[in-house]
Amino acid sequence: MITIGSRGSMLALWQANHVQALLHTRGIEARIEVIHTTGDKITDVPLAKLGAQTSTKGLFTKELEDALLDGRIDIAVHSLKDMPTELPEGLELVAVPEREDPFDAIIGSTLEDLPHGARVGTSALRRQAQLKVLRPDLDIQSIRGNLDTRLRKLDEGQYQAIVI
Repeated sequence: MITIGSRGSMLALWQANHVQALLHTRGIEARIEVIHTTGDKITDVPLAKLGAQTSTKGLFTKELEDALLDGRIDIAVHSLKDMPTELPEGLELVAVPEREDPFDAIIGSTLEDLPHGARVGTSALRRQAQLKVLRPDLDIQSIRGNLDTRLRKLDEGQYQAIVI
């Protein structure tokens, strides 16, 4: 049996379950082990500011890498966008599943229906810049947390919309 390492967020677990199902169709049994990463633990600082304070290299992957290297897991499933450009010695990227829809999504409202000055959360500097070009009147705020946390913050009314 193969042990798959994954972060514990809803999105990460969906990805790990997807890989587990792909393995199962090939007759390979696998189980998922949740690994908590530094990026999951530091949720009160925007990533852009965190990068200025400390090295963000491997912020979401170091613990997965450690678990691979010490043999606690056999493979790790993780979003390619968060992978460091250089992997530690002894590790390699061996598979990339077919990509799902790559487009950004706005949740909570359409961009056109947001009122003047509405608070919109997103974590990506790229998305913040794009939103400012499209709607300079919006209050664009950095939002941290995994997808579950971001959706909860939207439901709590901290934002009128979020972009993911």
